[in-house]
Amino acid sequence: MKKLLITALCIIAGFTANAQKLEKGLLWKISGNGLAKPSYLFGTMHISCDATLDVYTLAALDVTDQLYLELDMDDPAMQSKMVGTMVMKDGVTMKSLATPEDYKITDEFIKTNTGASLDMLGTFKPFMVTAILYPKMIDCPAQSYEMSLAAIAKEQKEEVLGLETVEEQMAVFDAIPYKEQMDELVKTAKDNMVKDKKELADMMVLYNKKDLNELLAFMDKSDNKMMAAHNDVLLVNRNKNWIPKIEAIAKAKPTFFGVGAAHLAGENGVIKLLRKKGYKVEAVK
Repeated sequence: MKKLLITALCIIAGFTANAQKLEKGLLWKISGNGLAKPSYLFGTMHISCDATLDVYTLAALDVTDQLYLELDMDDPAMQSKMVGTMVMKDGVTMKSLATPEDYKITDEFIKTNTGASLDMLGTFKPFMVTAILYPKMIDCPAQSYEMSLAAIAKEQKEEVLGLETVEEQMAVFDAIPYKEQMDELVKTAKDNMVKDKKELADMMVLYNKKDLNELLAFMDKSDNKMMAAHNDVLLVNRNKNWIPKIEAIAKAKPTFFGVGAAHLAGENGVIKLLRKKGYKVEAVK
């Protein structure tokens, strides 16, 4: 279960639309506007078949002094903090969010794929149960870019920190109606992850092409309506909250930032928001 919880933490990412065209690239150099040394911004995919870091990313890690991810992945209290924030508020349960027939179908599906009954997980926010299922949606052992980045930082004896707390990130899934989350989980159960598996495979192909524009356009057409309808909560608000933090951190020391690739592009993406603040943000070729 511990491994599943860590994987679930790595999977929280958003979807956005109307992205302005950017160069192809996942690694971006941040410079100018008073920075003594450049920092770097890297778009991750939270679950992958191959999270190997290329030579350019490794070089950027070498010339920076610390790693910032969305969350502080080496915080020993992270798992306990997560467990404390996974439960729905006001005593809501998944049983109250679905018809008896849909609940039974979903319960059998969850038992088959996790070994736990839905009654055991029934107070969890439904999206967290979906996140636990993600490793089942790829035909390979799941890997995480966040874990790869954290491993390099550990080798370099550098600190790993987070742009937001577990509590802040998990609050996103209190802002999205629990019923909508449950409806998506029921859809996943009813087709036994067929659509989810195809969508995730297609996303990995686009990610490997390093084309943020194509990736975001694909995500906007996702069958997961919960994601498309709550772009402000999942992406925009968080991006805007991160900008002053990124500015202060980068001014203090050269830093490698790794966040979900969906956060990078678009008018309210991290790249454009930093450029509006006067920074030069350019793809590393």
